[in-house]
Amino acid sequence: MIAATGPHIDVEALSPLLALTGGGLIVLLIGLLRPRVVREVLVPLLSLVALGAALGLSIWQWDTDTEIIAGALRVDTLALALTGLVIVSAMVTVLLSWRAVAPREAAHGEYYAMLLVSAAGMSVLVQAQNLVSLFIGFELLSIPLYVLCATEMRRASSLEAGLKYLIIGSVGSATLLYGLALIYGATGSTDFATIGESLNAAGGPVRDPLFLTGLALAVVGLAFKASVAPFHQWTPDAYEGAPTPVTAFMATATKVAAFGVLIRFFDVALINAQPDWAPALAALATITIVVGNVGAIGQTSLKRLLAWSSVAQAGYIMAGIVVGTQHGIEATAFYLAAYLVMNMAAFAVIVARARETGLGDAIQSVEGIGATKPLLAWPMTIAMLGLAGIPGTAGFVGKFFLIDAAVDGDYAWLGIVIVLGSAVSLVYYLKVIAAMWMRPQPRSVPALAGGALDEPPADAPVGPRAAGWEVTAVAVVCGLATIVLGIVPGPVFDLAGDAASAMSHLF
Repeated sequence: MIAATGPHIDVEALSPLLALTGGGLIVLLIGLLRPRVVREVLVPLLSLVALGAALGLSIWQWDTDTEIIAGALRVDTLALALTGLVIVSAMVTVLLSWRAVAPREAAHGEYYAMLLVSAAGMSVLVQAQNLVSLFIGFELLSIPLYVLCATEMRRASSLEAGLKYLIIGSVGSATLLYGLALIYGATGSTDFATIGESLNAAGGPVRDPLFLTGLALAVVGLAFKASVAPFHQWTPDAYEGAPTPVTAFMATATKVAAFGVLIRFFDVALINAQPDWAPALAALATITIVVGNVGAIGQTSLKRLLAWSSVAQAGYIMAGIVVGTQHGIEATAFYLAAYLVMNMAAFAVIVARARETGLGDAIQSVEGIGATKPLLAWPMTIAMLGLAGIPGTAGFVGKFFLIDAAVDGDYAWLGIVIVLGSAVSLVYYLKVIAAMWMRPQPRSVPALAGGALDEPPADAPVGPRAAGWEVTAVAVVCGLATIVLGIVPGPVFDLAGDAASAMSHLF
């Protein structure tokens, strides 16, 4: 009689993911307790503990390079680095959510548990190395975000954002699934490495209509999640309507996960077809840069402005994917880290001013704070200059590396597009800076908050309230990090190089 044996499970390599999922379950159960201090203090603290444990375990596993769960996931320096960025984004989101309305209306346990589960889905996505685990990670990160967008249940714009994101996200998921099915049908495998080998065995340009159709549909599905034009339509409405801490998480962590899986998918499964897909991705990157920058110019809502900015930023980041080189992966990983700190600084200021003024995310909320709130004005100024790519900031160094990678990969024209897009972006980034330093501070007028964020419940008094020391701390720390990465980028770029080295055998 032959005894049945189960697959080997590498618990150590799986430990960061276990910390996220286990932490989510514990937070959900603790959130059922009735005492207010448990829900409002203990639950966020336990969320931070779970995230801190996952981050520590990721650092502990840094030199790991192994396949887990029967080869479905790969834990290596690239996956751990991107998982670390997702965890940092989630930790900042917990701090921004501490005094927010959304956790109270949705119940604290459910809110923070969904945040942890979404982070776990992102971790699965950046580790995925077959089509099945890719789609599982994609859905695991998306479904909690659909709910989180609608957690301010007494505000119509929040419910609208959740519904729009659900509908359009479902279309993106279905498109991705059809594409993956066609790729499987064309290659006979769901494993990235085997798909790459089948393309290599074919030799020369890929001409199989089934494969090309599947590739096109998969690109469209992933482009929805990364806010790549012309598949970005959901982004401004979802960003504006969702609670601002959730918007901050979507803008940063989702970008990390989406581009992490794009690296895996294109530079592992499809690297041998790079001459076929690279021109199409370069064209998408160019369209995305143009659409994002043009769309941001006329915005008066800071969240919509940052939504259009995130579309343009997706175009810049895509340049690192297009070239299909180790240098491109290094530049992409570095820019994702820079993008995280720049955006978190900006969103922290938006949260603070929405609470202090009652003006929501309108640009009027930051008018005059250069004189009255320098601890908020300077981080927002640094974030805007960084996103525009001004020297001395992380954004400048990140774009420099992306342009360098594009030139090395024979896409110098795409580097020129990045430079021109950055120049155009000054139009709307400087508008925000001018509002802070060159206009007088308006009186608090809660009625002006058309797209209000962190709006009090309907039965609570409407008006200004304290921002919270943790929100100011996030703004200051992320603003300083933007400057530090711009002046001393070496250590982070070395980490990005270590992450990219996990893919060195492919080039």
